[in-house]
Amino acid sequence: MANVFSEKVILVEGRSDKLQLLTLLDESPEIICTNGTISSVKLEEILNPYVGLPIYAFLDSDKSGEQIRSIVRKEYPEAIHLYTNPMYCEVANTPFKVLASILKRVNIKVKKEFLL
Repeated sequence: MANVFSEKVILVEGRSDKLQLLTLLDESPEIICTNGTISSVKLEEILNPYVGLPIYAFLDSDKSGEQIRSIVRKEYPEAIHLYTNPMYCEVANTPFKVLASILKRVNIKVKKEFLL
């Protein structure tokens, strides 16, 4: 069941992505890991408890990330897609200040020390 304090859902690929985001967030969205490539059925299962909440897909700039992003676009056309710079490839490898600016642009609160 959804955490009643969550107002947003951020979909990431792995635990390292989640930990990277948790370090800089100044709010408590639900962060869901796909743990790699996922089917539309599995995606629906993990996101079903969060129906009605805004979904942010923050996936890696690689083949696996694009496959997941394609399923998210099809199943959740209302989802907001966030992109890391392809030079970093993975969310987990993206510097905190870069992640913070990406999140801030979509009104996700980040700790002040990570803002440029």
